[in-house]
Amino acid sequence: MAATRTAHTIWEGDLLKGSGEVTLDSSGNGTFAVSWPARTEQPGGKTSPEELIAAAHSSCYSMAFSNILAKAGHAPTRLETKADVTFVPGEGITGSHITVRGEVPGLDKDRFLELAEDAKKNCPVSQALAGTAITLSAELA
Repeated sequence: MAATRTAHTIWEGDLLKGSGEVTLDSSGNGTFAVSWPARTEQPGGKTSPEELIAAAHSSCYSMAFSNILAKAGHAPTRLETKADVTFVPGEGITGSHITVRGEVPGLDKDRFLELAEDAKKNCPVSQALAGTAITLSAELA
């Protein structure tokens, strides 16, 4: 069954001096301020498309990896995943680096790394970002 999630943004002004608010409509979890300086300089309490993509990538990766681990007979106790999404003005989003640290009883380091790579390749957000470089650092606790 397909699932569609919705967000919307209201933007006022031009790119450099303007700003907006993005609202997470489907969940109702909030409205967040966005601006060009928050995207290209310091966030200053505002978010950016890249931060939202990083949130999507880290959560999607965690779901995919936990599923892959469980199907391999090694359900994780805990996964801590961070995604760093890089934006270069004039080029766009140039990459996402995933860092994952996992507590997985009974699993050796080599198998953990193999399954972590599988999750990187098969996570739906990774697939959506296929035009960018996706790198991975994985550590078994």
